Amino acid sequence: MAVWQHLKYNQNNLRQFHQPKKMSDGTCLRRRKGAHEIEPKTDLTRWRFSSVEGRHRWYYVADSEECVREQNALEAYTLGLDTSKFFPDLPKAHTAQEAVQKAIKFFSGLQVEDGHWAMECSGVVALGPGFLMSCYAAKISLPEEAERELLRYILSKQLPDGGWSFHLTEQSTVFGTTFSYIAMRILGLGPDHPDVVRARINLHKKGGALGIPHLGKVWLATMNLYSWEGMNTLFPELWLFPTWLPGHPSTYWCHARHITLVMSYCYATRLTVEEDELIQSLRQEIYVEDFSTIDWPAQRNNIYEADLHSAHSWMLDAAFATLNLYERYHFTSFRKKAIAEMYEQIKADDIFSNATNSSPICKAFHVLIRRHVDGANSPAFQEHISRIYDYLWMGQDGMLIKVMGSQTWDTSFAIQGFLEAGVQNNPDYASCLKKAHEFLKASQIIDNPPNYQRYYRQMNKGGFPFSSRENDWIVGDCTAEAMRALMLLEEKCPFIDDHVAPQRLFDAVNVILSMRNSDGGFASYETRRGSRLLEIMNCTEIYADCMVDHTYTECTSSIMQGLKHFGKRFPNHREDEISDTLSKALQFCRNMQKADGSWLGRWGVCFTYGTWFGLEAFACMGYIYRGGEACKEVTKACEFLVSKQMEDGGWGEEFESYRFRKYIQHTVSQIHQTSWALLGLMAVRYPDVRVLERGIQVLIDRQTSIGEWPQGDIATAFYKSGTLHYNAYRIIFPIFALARFTRLYPSSPVAKGLLKNGSVHSEQSQNGGC
Repeated sequence: MAVWQHLKYNQNNLRQFHQPKKMSDGTCLRRRKGAHEIEPKTDLTRWRFSSVEGRHRWYYVADSEECVREQNALEAYTLGLDTSKFFPDLPKAHTAQEAVQKAIKFFSGLQVEDGHWAMECSGVVALGPGFLMSCYAAKISLPEEAERELLRYILSKQLPDGGWSFHLTEQSTVFGTTFSYIAMRILGLGPDHPDVVRARINLHKKGGALGIPHLGKVWLATMNLYSWEGMNTLFPELWLFPTWLPGHPSTYWCHARHITLVMSYCYATRLTVEEDELIQSLRQEIYVEDFSTIDWPAQRNNIYEADLHSAHSWMLDAAFATLNLYERYHFTSFRKKAIAEMYEQIKADDIFSNATNSSPICKAFHVLIRRHVDGANSPAFQEHISRIYDYLWMGQDGMLIKVMGSQTWDTSFAIQGFLEAGVQNNPDYASCLKKAHEFLKASQIIDNPPNYQRYYRQMNKGGFPFSSRENDWIVGDCTAEAMRALMLLEEKCPFIDDHVAPQRLFDAVNVILSMRNSDGGFASYETRRGSRLLEIMNCTEIYADCMVDHTYTECTSSIMQGLKHFGKRFPNHREDEISDTLSKALQFCRNMQKADGSWLGRWGVCFTYGTWFGLEAFACMGYIYRGGEACKEVTKACEFLVSKQMEDGGWGEEFESYRFRKYIQHTVSQIHQTSWALLGLMAVRYPDVRVLERGIQVLIDRQTSIGEWPQGDIATAFYKSGTLHYNAYRIIFPIFALARFTRLYPSSPVAKGLLKNGSVHSEQSQNGGC
């Protein structure tokens, strides 16, 4: 067969293709190829972006059509085009004041007309290939220009060894390589294309696609590229059991719950696309042995070492042994009821989230499931097609699939940084602040989903989402930060007169208080429902500590700051409950502090991120330095941060800190971590100003001529192995840090005076409150 001849392609001939550009360690995001190395597959000047209340859509104006308008600053900047007409080079800043003014001028120019900041939120490289596989299976045709740019992005992330990682890391995996390989073939590259050959050689060295983790096995099975007999059972009947049963899906973290839901439905129905010529060819390409001779049951626990981040416990293996036996003799009537219940849950999430779903992984499966059940012409399936574009993001490396979107989250922090700098006193920024206020108002969830408890959802009336209102999934810390940003805008900006109704703020507080856990802290989307037993039974294989919505220092700190600020404006609203919540939340933070003074951050890298939030929690409760002294928790935390300051004055922490749960020094200081460390130290009024000045000087020196900062290494992470890339972080947090320093230390030669009167935290300098 010809395909086997391709496998013997001379590897020496491959060296001429796409040699990775040498990079300075730590100076840019972990990408082995950049947009400048792979030529764009389309005319980038014809791409346009639209947004309505945070709903994103990138679209291409065909060559035969006239562009109705010129590209704007956001479009040109995001695509890596010339932006000199929008952002001319400015003189180098020499002080914090000059740097923050320069940065705000730049960043305000990127604001979307609907009031938010639209920036890339990515990090899971395999999402694009996964989406393409689902579109192929569901017979959805994406625009040709989108497919070209999706291919460019995939090629830009190919590692030197020919493979891909599942995330933005430097080690290729079976999951990442298999998915990207299939995507390249779907997008039209032949089996003898050099990049495809390199990928196949890499995959075969790893033993082929057989070692793909559980999620990948299910995804391949829906593509008719893997046997349903080659995976451990997902026991669909579990959805029919009473919710008090340990291990019931209702107790999972919401993302684990919904990914398990769609996987279980596909498994129960054996949902598989029809075999075609490409499927037949791929069956021979992605495996070392002949597809028809594979011993599928023997592959159930076959996971390639680099893909495995959560090994099976003996309890999980024992459960699988029992349930796999049950799968051979399961009751048909019971299975049908389970299928009906799971589909009811799937339909509910489509309705609640307007077909955007809880995550891009779920979205890809929902597309396939709704076509399978409802048909290609059904309204449900057509709505899903229209919502695919909510996830497509066009960037400098091509088109990718976003990890949700960070519209509300980024805008909340951007506004707090702007107000810290006092821009509300500059008429040039009145429109910017007004639009941001309108966006945040429009982002609040105004009611609960109908019959939400039936679908294991928590109340969300009054909450704010991570992305946009239409997604309908609220997050606790997003709610607190957005609520605080709204109140600050209304307090600091007299030109904003269309205030949020007090009842809307009361609703936000109500939902926040409903999310408090028994340990006094707060999780992300919901209260913590499951026990540690669920983590012992974690079958994801690619993530650790992901089955339960754990209590987090970061989420708890954000909520404390939001409630503290709310209490000053509405001192009589649920006063006792708020006071009790703040007291217990602070005790939770005490309990979570490590012996060296740090806090572990779960949504950022890592100890720097967590310690910033830990210090903000203590500061908002009044625990700051006075007379050169502070409480022991604050003192130890500051000593930890100062001990990690690098020779150049900045801070830098490796992503591996998150994976190994110990601080690992980066070789290069990072802009985002320098900003976080400074914000934490300044929150508690750390008395050694020279430490702060050295860090601020790093931010000043690294700023570019247009007012931004260069991309650093991975800033955010999740569940030990997952990477996230928030493109706005490298701009938002330096603004915040520079503005805070300029206000607090106007006499410092690095600050050179206060911007203008009025800033977010002026009361903190008096009483340490938020």
